[in-house]
Amino acid sequence: MPPPVSSRSALRGHLAFTVLGALALLLMFSLLRVALLVYNHEQIGPAPVENFLEAFANGVRFDLRIATITCLPLLFALLANGAMAARKKMRLWLTAAASFMLFLGLVELDFYREFHQRLNSLVFQYIREDPKTVLSMLWYGFPVLRYLLAWAAGTWLLAALFRRIDRATRPSLPVSVPASRRWLALLLCVPLAALAIRGTLRHGPPLRWGDAFTTESMFANHLGLNGVLTLLTAAKEQFSDHRDNAWNSALPQDEARRITRELLLTPHDRLADAERAAVRRDYTPPAASVLPEVRNVVVILMESFAGRYVGALGNGDGITPYFDALAKEGLLFTRHFSNGTHTHQGMFATMACFPNLPAFEYLMQMPEGGHAFSGLPQLLSARGYNDLYVYNGDFTWDNQSGFFSNQGMTTFIGRGDYTNPAFSDPTWGVSDQDMFGRAAEELPRLNPDTPFYALLQTLSNHTPYALPEKLPVAPVTGHGPLDQHLTAMRYSDWALGQFFEKARKAPYFSNTLFVIVGDHGFGSTGQLTEMDLYRFNVPLLLLGPGVRERFGATRDTVGTQVDIVPTIMGRLGAPVRHQCWGRDLLALPPDDPGFGVIKPSGSDQTVALIRGDRILVQPKGLEARLYRYQTGANPQSQRIDDDPEKEALGKKLDAFLKTATQSLLENSTGAASAE
Repeated sequence: MPPPVSSRSALRGHLAFTVLGALALLLMFSLLRVALLVYNHEQIGPAPVENFLEAFANGVRFDLRIATITCLPLLFALLANGAMAARKKMRLWLTAAASFMLFLGLVELDFYREFHQRLNSLVFQYIREDPKTVLSMLWYGFPVLRYLLAWAAGTWLLAALFRRIDRATRPSLPVSVPASRRWLALLLCVPLAALAIRGTLRHGPPLRWGDAFTTESMFANHLGLNGVLTLLTAAKEQFSDHRDNAWNSALPQDEARRITRELLLTPHDRLADAERAAVRRDYTPPAASVLPEVRNVVVILMESFAGRYVGALGNGDGITPYFDALAKEGLLFTRHFSNGTHTHQGMFATMACFPNLPAFEYLMQMPEGGHAFSGLPQLLSARGYNDLYVYNGDFTWDNQSGFFSNQGMTTFIGRGDYTNPAFSDPTWGVSDQDMFGRAAEELPRLNPDTPFYALLQTLSNHTPYALPEKLPVAPVTGHGPLDQHLTAMRYSDWALGQFFEKARKAPYFSNTLFVIVGDHGFGSTGQLTEMDLYRFNVPLLLLGPGVRERFGATRDTVGTQVDIVPTIMGRLGAPVRHQCWGRDLLALPPDDPGFGVIKPSGSDQTVALIRGDRILVQPKGLEARLYRYQTGANPQSQRIDDDPEKEALGKKLDAFLKTATQSLLENSTGAASAE
């Protein structure tokens, strides 16, 4: 005897409730994607409308995955009549899940503006940091109350929507649906749900992030992703051994070492301990490149000092007049890049000359960060140099004190060491003018009979850009959401200028090599290649006795922060054994265009090799893409995948990453054997 019509109606009602619930989630995701597009509209650039229509179409596939996963409890409620009848619990589940995903979507509006990435492992990294500092940064740097109100209102609307769907699909009376009919419906729906979760009909892996990269616009491609899914992927990686996510390569180790050595060794290098260390070498700088008057070294790491807004590199907005004036006295590198997109990566690469590697983006906080490296602290402390590290903030952030103490530094002046600062913000610490003022006081106090090296690190040009109420510079206008960031950059530039006014009067100045470099850039209008070179392009300026006279005003040689230590050691002159993953940029053969390997922060394992005016971008699991790029006053890029150089560049990138990763895992990165 066929089941009553009412049971069919009850079954249809439950399935309708499930489907409509999923459609409601899809609608929410689409609206969040629209919000992300509008909020970050500066990134649209010249991309045609078709790119964004394609992005929204791609996005539906990613959204459907997470919507289907969310509705699985409703689908499997078909196993029992009692479960099907628990509509209130289902509604609460849908509301809670949708509310959480709405919250993530709202957070992502500013996350993308700051990092040009969908939600990823950076979220967990910040959670692991000092909660007080992170919460302060969020409270003072972002419209938290506005987002909370929007979240509350959105949650109320979602709850009302799911209530309306429930009422429209609920049978008027409780009805028992026969098991055979429930199981048949379940058997029919499960394959459809599995297909929706896979997101593709192809054999092999399910829908991947690379499936969203179907246009020439990086912004459109990113829009096609789903931030909840990218965050879930990052969360899964948090529970796995980070070594499992290290760079994998089929290239034989011997071949990888050979290629890496060809990249790094110059005519002035001789391999040392070649059996146990990949690129440990004895370097003898050419006599003509030594600066005999240089005795001391001061490295100045400028927070978010993006090359795109530096006047000496072609920007005409007058944001960095003090740096521009200094550039007229020293040697400026026009194609210099950070190895990563966060400060800790800039610190590590600059001072320890080791690259930013997939799975080891937070090396200063990892066990492998306790290994010996052959950076400035090891090389100069071994020569009896005094040291000084002056910083605005707390040295516990990013494990700075632990890492640099382990590497050989001894003298730290941080947030708690300032009395009566001109300005102190509640999040990070004192202002750049306080940091530079203290550095100007401390450097002359060092023993004049002993050479020294120092690291001065700025911080004011960081969210939430807490600056003195009475600014010594005019606020930047006309750049929309970047006005505050660029005002902070102008202020940091002013503080840098004040430091040099004082330093010139000190006895040590005439014997000191100053190295000024940005720790990384920041997200700005548009993206230069899919690697977003605006976030990596930073100025490198060498200023000291004989620098400009010996080496000229500018160099177009490509370099990254790992080249800084060997370049410094080359100017000091004495032979040195090191294992830096960069080279002395001022002692390269004339036809060498330079190279650099870069990687953004987060769980995205996209890496790139820059060589001359080419950049090869290698996303994990996808085909590499080659571009011709240009930075400076007229930044531009062009895809050139037909270039015969592409395959060779890909092998160089693969070899470099494999060899560096293996050296790190084997604890053979130092200047001397780890034994």
